[in-house]
Amino acid sequence: MKASTLADRLRDGSLDPRLAEIYFADGVGAARARLLQLVARYEEAALGAEATLVTAAGRTEMGGNHTDHQHGRVLAASVSLDTVACGGEDGSHEIRVLSEGYPDVVVDLGRLDPIPGEEGDATAIVRGIARAMVDRGFEIRGATMVTSSAVPGGSGLSSSAAFEILVGNMLNHLFCGDSLTPVELAQIGKYAENVFFGKPSGLLDQMACSIGGVVSIDFADPETPVWDAVDFDLAAQGHVLCIIDSGADHADLTHEYAAIVDEMAAVAAHFGATHLRDVSPGAFWDDLAGARAASNDRAVLRAIHFFDDDARVPQQAQALSEGRFADFLALVNESGISSATHLQNVSSTETPWSQAVAVTIALATHLLAGRGAVRVHGGGFAGTVQAWVPTELAAGFVAGIDAVLGDGACDVVTIRPVGGAVIV
Repeated sequence: MKASTLADRLRDGSLDPRLAEIYFADGVGAARARLLQLVARYEEAALGAEATLVTAAGRTEMGGNHTDHQHGRVLAASVSLDTVACGGEDGSHEIRVLSEGYPDVVVDLGRLDPIPGEEGDATAIVRGIARAMVDRGFEIRGATMVTSSAVPGGSGLSSSAAFEILVGNMLNHLFCGDSLTPVELAQIGKYAENVFFGKPSGLLDQMACSIGGVVSIDFADPETPVWDAVDFDLAAQGHVLCIIDSGADHADLTHEYAAIVDEMAAVAAHFGATHLRDVSPGAFWDDLAGARAASNDRAVLRAIHFFDDDARVPQQAQALSEGRFADFLALVNESGISSATHLQNVSSTETPWSQAVAVTIALATHLLAGRGAVRVHGGGFAGTVQAWVPTELAAGFVAGIDAVLGDGACDVVTIRPVGGAVIV
């Protein structure tokens, strides 16, 4: 439909039922105002062309820290902080992405190979997504989209994966007849991030941003990951989920994440495998001395974390499904301790005096006084901390965090049922 028609439908409330499915009833008003601003920007940029609205959620990792790239298991969920786009075909031979607060992205559809020097830039992601779709037999034509994101960059909520799923959903709708599934769009995003953007990520972030709700995912075969929805109502458990910005940005720490992948792979190679999922924990412990000699002590400790955290994921999913929330919280705390002591991703070895994540974990633990749960969130080294906070403590907890880390450091987020999707 024309952008002007879309704006009219937002104003007259006819899209409110769809917005409520994504943003809940109490978020419809704010969503409507935000999308109207987006449509107005698109009308200006695309001169009143046909318009589509899409959304992609940020994600929270609930279990399985750095297990996905070793073909392990994860528990994750989409959250209420999302990124949105208004876009449409424009008759050109370029894809233009105009993102609020960021340089414009312009991709010539005649150049869909990785370009040296473009690594780490959003242009590389868009180029990689377009290439993956062309390789699948789709004709990708010129389009303009404007975006607005509530997923903070470098926050551990996977702003890059949300962007990938956003662009993927838009191009899927415009040029692929919505035929690509959420899992395929996640795989396309990972391909773009690995091959074009230059970051050796697993598939967790993209899957969680794409599918929606709480999902338990097994990456034993990344080409066909097995996932199950987990029925979980956080409010019914008397807790809220807080994502805490430690004040340190992890956007430039790709080498730290790559070291985890490389070291885990070195341990796996000692046992004749490419990934740790294909190594028996029993065989690992029986030849711990050989694993140390073949790699190094930190690599061995990181492998121990993998085996333990991978085993925790099905226990966490089962605890949630059976309503044993206290057991789930205990497992979250176990995972957090393992991440700090074995995985060692709460600070960077290059700047040992900078311990923002560790301080944030200590502060949150103090404020919770033995209740709830706390762990490093996402990739680690900098970025964010996750806390599960009893509802009656939430106001004081947020105030206590913000008093030390600054106003707005603590976000209370909701788990939403929709991941990446066309709004209208």
